[in-house]
Amino acid sequence: MSAVSGYLEKLLDGAEVVWTPMGDERVGTFTRGGGLQKKDFVESGVGCIHYGQIYTHYGTYTRTTKSFVSKEFANKARMASPGDLVIATTSENDEDLCKAVAWLGDEKIAVSSDACFYSHKLNPKFVSYFFQTELFQAQKAPFITGTKVRRVNADNLAKILIPIPCPDDLERSLAIQGEIVRILDTFAELTAELTAELTAELTQREKQYNYYRDQLLSYPSGSMAWKPLGWVGEVRMCKRVMKNQTSETGDIPFFKIGTFGRKPNAFISRELFEKFRRKYSYPNVGDILISASGTIGRAVVFDGEEAYFQDSNIVWLENDESKVLNKYLFYFYQIAKWHVSDGGVIKRLYNENIKKTLIAVPHPDNPEKSLEEQARIVAVLDKFDTLTTSLTEGLPREIELREKQYAYYRDQLLSFPKPDAEAA
Repeated sequence: MSAVSGYLEKLLDGAEVVWTPMGDERVGTFTRGGGLQKKDFVESGVGCIHYGQIYTHYGTYTRTTKSFVSKEFANKARMASPGDLVIATTSENDEDLCKAVAWLGDEKIAVSSDACFYSHKLNPKFVSYFFQTELFQAQKAPFITGTKVRRVNADNLAKILIPIPCPDDLERSLAIQGEIVRILDTFAELTAELTAELTAELTQREKQYNYYRDQLLSYPSGSMAWKPLGWVGEVRMCKRVMKNQTSETGDIPFFKIGTFGRKPNAFISRELFEKFRRKYSYPNVGDILISASGTIGRAVVFDGEEAYFQDSNIVWLENDESKVLNKYLFYFYQIAKWHVSDGGVIKRLYNENIKKTLIAVPHPDNPEKSLEEQARIVAVLDKFDTLTTSLTEGLPREIELREKQYAYYRDQLLSFPKPDAEAA
């Protein structure tokens, strides 16, 4: 028996735990929010809450809302009362769907149609913590509908089972729920404090990393000399792909400037890919792709996975690494002073401007010594980069572990013995 299970057993002291549908009349009711539109919002009046605020204040919501409706509108709106849970019922992804906040203000508040609210006889924060558990997430999954926009309706939420200790003794039930909430609040507070400390430490490491990177790459001295990027190699790009040659699904991911470094939302056929890769420029493994519009100079190391890239917006230097290492280029791009053209609506980085951009190169007249020094600089920056940005090492990993530890204890504290499916 785990320490958490032992504590729960002691807390319950023989009290029965009943898994009850949330829509049971003895427990609570779900009500869909009303139709709020931008035109209905006013600068002051009666407060309202909508899905964007739910995502921001997942858990509890106590501060004054930034959105208001008129008293006349409120008279016909659907209003949540203090203690009610407000739940997002639409989202573009399953993770955010059904995020919920316990409304702990002291007045009624209007709820938009992108959400519903749950009026109940339970501890509000007990319910909001339950909505964060894997137990709840597993139960909501079969009720999700929609493709691009995901939805769950109030009728289906009412079918989800929630564990209620000694439901026939409301006073004792609320006392047990309150104690669980107290423990979870403490865990949440400690986790937030630890995360804040680790985040502050991470910020300091990032500043330290930026300082050393700038010192190593921005202020050449002694053996370092400025060289134009054109000295390294020619600027290359993929062949132009027309919109009618792309599709929402397909064989080869096609990255546009908006999806560069992220998930693709367009694809091209393998036939076109093989034809263009064979006839036109295509990056080699390790080449550093850069954005020439949008976020200028954002760099991605090409890993060799089959993909195609939007011409003129995503480019790279044709670099054989005889003068400059690709990884050295990657770090330099983070501090490069690009000569950006801003004559049009969209700022652009043209090929000639890329070639004129200056890079600090150690021992440029001695290739062997230059590459050796570049490798040393890259090794130093790699260590800082691992510490500050890796998901599996360093402080980000520690922050993730703290959050997982909190989620584990939260789920354990709400993992009461559940009846068999037939009994439920």
